[in-house]
Amino acid sequence: MENSKKPLYAISVAADLADTSIQNLRAYERYGLVEPGRTEGGTRRYSGDDVARLLHIRELLDDGLNLAGIERVLALEAEVAGLRAAALKRR
Repeated sequence: MENSKKPLYAISVAADLADTSIQNLRAYERYGLVEPGRTEGGTRRYSGDDVARLLHIRELLDDGLNLAGIERVLALEAEVAGLRAAALKRR
C-alpha cells in the first residue's frame, strides 16, 4: 500500500499510535532506528510504515532488548528481507 510510506503523522500522533513518548521517538531517531520524513519547516512526519516499525521496536524492548540489540535485530531483518527478494527474482 503506497499510503503506508507517506509521512502523515505528527510526532505526538505517532507516539500515541505506538504507545510511547515523544522523547522515546526522538531517541529512536538519534539512534538511527527510525527516520521520519520532514516537512519543509523541519517538522517530523511519520508514515504508517514508521508507526509499524515503532510498534516492532516496542515489542523488542518489551522482550528485554536494549537499543543496540534492537539496532542489530532490525539490520538482520532487513538483510533477510533483501536475501528473500533476491531469491524470488532468481526463480
